[in-house]
Amino acid sequence: MRIARALPLPTLLLAGLLALAGAARAASSVTLTGTIGNRAILVVDGAAPKTVAVGERHRDVRLVSLADGQAVVETGDGRRATLRMDTPVSIGGTARGAGGNGTRIVLPAGSGGHFMADGAINGRAVRFLLDTGATSVALSVADAERIGLDYQGGTPVRIGTANGVVQGWQVRLDAVRVGDVEVAGVEAIVAPQPMPYVLLGNSFIGRFSMRRDSDQMVLEKRY
Repeated sequence: MRIARALPLPTLLLAGLLALAGAARAASSVTLTGTIGNRAILVVDGAAPKTVAVGERHRDVRLVSLADGQAVVETGDGRRATLRMDTPVSIGGTARGAGGNGTRIVLPAGSGGHFMADGAINGRAVRFLLDTGATSVALSVADAERIGLDYQGGTPVRIGTANGVVQGWQVRLDAVRVGDVEVAGVEAIVAPQPMPYVLLGNSFIGRFSMRRDSDQMVLEKRY
């Protein structure tokens, strides 16, 4: 199982995910990465961050308001959502449900052709990298400690890496969420090495049918 990749990682100050589907454009991901005074820093479709003032538009997204560490954004078709710290939110798209009951995830390809998304583990925000070669969801000890995961209460396992065999832990995550799609009881591996992303492996992906649609990866929840 691959544990880490040499990929660049932007520093995220605040995170929230929007799966957006405009009437005349493909679904988009939007991340609130921070604020500077009365301006929000938005990342749209994995492009370079851009500071946006209230009323201004970045691509298909308009900043409606910014206050108390949260931003309200609006898509071109009039849909609105609020981005808050550690709270992924989703609007638009199809097969969407409230309270984590959605059934469809659309991931746009980022730089280098990788599919990434903001999401949450046990209600705490993380940054995922889709990895079909990983047996399970995999995260670093640093991420596990940041989200308050009791990984040392899990099952000790030996993990083979490029630098040899290391000690890791197998755990069961209460909930893994991407956009408005949430899956309960997901197996994961916690590894000691630093990792730029949480790998979204097959213990999560296996709950979905998956297809490549141009520059998007579409996951449909199985029943």
